[in-house]
Amino acid sequence: MATQFGMIGGGVMGEAILARLIQQGMFAPVDVIVSEPMPERRALLAEQYGVTVTAENRMAIAAETVMLAVKPQAFAAVVTGLQQEPMINESHRPLILSILAGIPLSKLEAAFAGCPVVRAMPNTPATIGAGMTAIAPGQRAEPQHLALAERIFQVVGEVVQVPESLMDAVTGLSGSGPGYIALVIEALSDGGVAAGLPRATATKLAIQTVKGTAQLLQETGLHPGELKDRVTSPGGTTIAGIARLEEAGLRSALIEAVKTASARSQELGR
Repeated sequence: MATQFGMIGGGVMGEAILARLIQQGMFAPVDVIVSEPMPERRALLAEQYGVTVTAENRMAIAAETVMLAVKPQAFAAVVTGLQQEPMINESHRPLILSILAGIPLSKLEAAFAGCPVVRAMPNTPATIGAGMTAIAPGQRAEPQHLALAERIFQVVGEVVQVPESLMDAVTGLSGSGPGYIALVIEALSDGGVAAGLPRATATKLAIQTVKGTAQLLQETGLHPGELKDRVTSPGGTTIAGIARLEEAGLRSALIEAVKTASARSQELGR
């Protein structure tokens, strides 16, 4: 019986997805193989999750479903290596799931000819099961392939389907977004310290404020602008702070960050 799930690349995001897949019972460890070039990473994954590990990508590509979880810059080398020892043929066309930022479906489908391909962009909160993943199906991806991709990524959080033309925008927003929010939290904490709070207290307040606000928006369906209006009273503290943020250009800076990261995602795919 063929291995059910193969993963090429056992880095941080790959491990996060692997851990959740096994914890949630999506795949049994005996049905998983991970190819990873670093011996210490292979040892860790084998010990931690009980999966089969290998340094040979061709062994992972022999699985029924294969996730590409390497750096985008390593894509060409991985493909070249696999083409030297071809495992894909008319009797074996695995579902290819790619989480490589910027690598378009056209390149993926050319590299894995005849295979159904789904491109995905998860983000780092996937490591605790609170991620956001966008998926885009390739030309050969049938409804059952898309359904399997959704089930796999649902173990690490929410999933949305988008046209591939929007995947770079997804990368710039939710893929890179945790970095922006971490910076916002750090800045809020710094502001609290500047106003006299102890660092630990300021950081706790900042984290819970961001977390609680996001949860409130999600559970109530409120538009962010409406929530902002609800907490700004005439002549009050919040509107004074917002006026300063607008003066400093926070809104436009975040917009430009998403646009710049999206453009960089496009560059990576060229």
